Amino acid sequence: MKDSEKVTHSVGCACCADVPGGRIDRRRLIQLAAGGLVLAASPGPVLAATGHYEAMILTCIDPRFVDPVHNYARRRGLTGKYSQFAIAGAAIGALHPAFKDWHKAFWDNLATSVELHHIKKIIAIDHRDCGAAKIAYGEAKVANRALETATHREALAQFRQQVGKRQPKLVVETGLMALSGRIEMLA
Repeated sequence: MKDSEKVTHSVGCACCADVPGGRIDRRRLIQLAAGGLVLAASPGPVLAATGHYEAMILTCIDPRFVDPVHNYARRRGLTGKYSQFAIAGAAIGALHPAFKDWHKAFWDNLATSVELHHIKKIIAIDHRDCGAAKIAYGEAKVANRALETATHREALAQFRQQVGKRQPKLVVETGLMALSGRIEMLA
């Protein structure tokens, strides 16, 4: 093809809008082709909004417990099989009047996980040295290990009772996690 026969696009045409001078050179063509290959090789959107999963894990927002809770789920064989809801205080945040504005969000999320994910259980994991427990119950109720355990045991019992009323088909597991990641299941 002679230079006089080349098709020249005007500056601003749709196919060359981002190319200086309105022309596509070899380098730009290779960049566009490489980008297309990357997009073609990328998986499409994941369609996992619905399905059958094992559980929802309710946990606290405390950053010290992100990895321990994840490790606990992995040890239980739940990786990729659970939804998660994090709220300050975990079960305490879902129930205690000090956090009443949050309750609807938790219960609506649980109902949605039941509907979309067909979960069979909820696992609520409170933890030791919880700031939300101190806000809800006061320092005296968590002043030592025995009091702290009793306070969480009571909160988790109330949580199990509420889940039983709202989602009676769910199995409810409750535990208290130490800073080390060790979990004590409380019934």
